[in-house]
Amino acid sequence: MNVDGVKTGIVLDHIKAGKSREIYNYLGLDKLDCAIAMLQNVSSTKYGKKDIIKIDSDIALDFDVLGYIDSNITVNIVKDGKLVEKLHMELPETLTDVLKCKNPRCITSVEQEITHIFKLSDRKKRIYRCAYCDAELKG
Repeated sequence: MNVDGVKTGIVLDHIKAGKSREIYNYLGLDKLDCAIAMLQNVSSTKYGKKDIIKIDSDIALDFDVLGYIDSNITVNIVKDGKLVEKLHMELPETLTDVLKCKNPRCITSVEQEITHIFKLSDRKKRIYRCAYCDAELKG
């Protein structure tokens, strides 16, 4: 299979195989008016299999979401057919409006317009805690 390169846009590479659909939904890529290619189960010498998303437009991305879903993702920024920047994702310290608190007694369960904020409490175990009620959520 052959998929053309991106002239100006973003290539999300080294996505864990099977996670590209989740990233597509989280980033709202279905709302964009540009070409998007989602490649799944691509052979990789480093990972065995990986997914790739190519976005043929220079858009703003929520890097916190990318780091939370898969901290191995590489974001390649392409302009005029040349790689101009390569970013490596990592688990974000704070997640805003990415996770929802599951604690029924949390203020976010009652007040729907409150921003959902989670702080990273254990990087190795990928544990986040609600900023309001301290409820634990594993990522």
